[in-house]
Amino acid sequence: MVNVPVAWVLGQSDLALALKGGSAGVEREINLALATELPNPFRWLSGGELLLTTGIRLADTSEERVAYLRGLDACNVAAVGFGTGLTHPTVPDDLVRAADEIGLPLFEVPLRTPFAAVVKRVTARLAEQQYDAVLRASRAQPRMTRAVVFGGAQAIVRELARSLASKVLVLDPSGRVVESHPKSLDAALLAEIKEALASDTSTASSSVSLDKTGAAITHQRISVGSDDHGDLVVVSKLPLSHIDQILLGHANSLLALDFEKPARLQAAQNKLNSHALGLLLSTEADLAPAWAQLAAAADSRNNIRVLAASCETASATKVVAAALEEAMSRAGHSLFMQSNDRQVIVVLPGSEDAAFARRVSTGISSSVRKLIRVGVSGVHPVDQVVAAVDNAKLAASAAERGGLPLEFSALTGQALLSFDASRRILNAVADTMLTPVEDYDRSNGTELLASLRAFLEANGHWESAAAATGVHRHTLRKRISQTEALLGCNLDIARVRAELLLAIMARGS
Repeated sequence: MVNVPVAWVLGQSDLALALKGGSAGVEREINLALATELPNPFRWLSGGELLLTTGIRLADTSEERVAYLRGLDACNVAAVGFGTGLTHPTVPDDLVRAADEIGLPLFEVPLRTPFAAVVKRVTARLAEQQYDAVLRASRAQPRMTRAVVFGGAQAIVRELARSLASKVLVLDPSGRVVESHPKSLDAALLAEIKEALASDTSTASSSVSLDKTGAAITHQRISVGSDDHGDLVVVSKLPLSHIDQILLGHANSLLALDFEKPARLQAAQNKLNSHALGLLLSTEADLAPAWAQLAAAADSRNNIRVLAASCETASATKVVAAALEEAMSRAGHSLFMQSNDRQVIVVLPGSEDAAFARRVSTGISSSVRKLIRVGVSGVHPVDQVVAAVDNAKLAASAAERGGLPLEFSALTGQALLSFDASRRILNAVADTMLTPVEDYDRSNGTELLASLRAFLEANGHWESAAAATGVHRHTLRKRISQTEALLGCNLDIARVRAELLLAIMARGS
């Protein structure tokens, strides 16, 4: 509730208010300022008032005047302002003594200060605080809404605690604390909170009680329909204001939504994503909806990568699929995954790299890891997902079983040598083409094959090849001429040079 401390009013120097008695109560809080000359106004008072009077109808006897002041205190009036200079030249001494006894602030309002000025000042201050409270709530509500999106229940609890400057807890239906801010809570306070919740047998969704220190314990039940998710509890120095209650209710609603969000919703989304990926990799005619769905997998530049895992057993495939699903969820990525008995394919944002695949791979037990090969494609626009999948599969087939994931870009310059089938063909070519040169080198102690490789790797550049072999270029030219004669080929033809280089690399790698 918005209130103005009595001390604040007394601190308004231009009003020239002078405290006469009841100094022990200057921290009392005012929620309304009014002027009345009724000798018995008690029935119309609700507490928290700053009552202003000139004492024009004040009783004649000291006993009655003291009774009047005690009656105001019994109604929880915050303070009394006594106007002097009209009916009374000063504040009566018996009222001053009574005010000191009961701790009810009693101050003098001089003749030059109209009651209206005091009322306006207090009212303006109340309105200002009310505005500040509404502004605080208007800023806190969107912060809490963002919190549930990015941090869930924990972030909501933290934001509510900061907004209310209070301790906030969430307890499940069994009474176990599942979230709190601050994290560390006094055991005695926690026991008292649980006792308050246990003793509350009302069917109301909200209630307030006081702990042993006088602090307010406010709790609201978190529920949706018949589903009870526990209690949201706030421990505050004072009872929550109307604005604070609004913030509490907003947080409660957000928590209810967060708790109600079923795990099966995420599972359904993952399944839908996988179906969309399957469509894109098939020959379906109308793929527009699937392409729109797959866009969620791309990064801010609309790029993707693909991770492919080739597995030796069906059980290893299941382990890899589960590890990838968990890693994608932890990273906050949409899951687009296809798997069969021996292979798993996942679409990654283009901003991810092989480090993501390495983290997943190293997190799998070594007994399973030795049964898998993992490959990662390069960066592709999302509409080239099929090419990305092909690249990832090629990289996986060339990766070492149980080793680190292999990026497709690492195959550049050695792709044909990475696969058993192409290596067998190149070795057959080497057996046919290179044997005469190898035989000649063995018989004559020459280095024709080494010179040929240097020449081919230098792309026919004589100076570079001669420098690589450590001979004069004329010597190199003579060796290459001998080699051409032995092979019966023309090394001026690029295709011939390419086949020979691949054969030499296959034989020597």
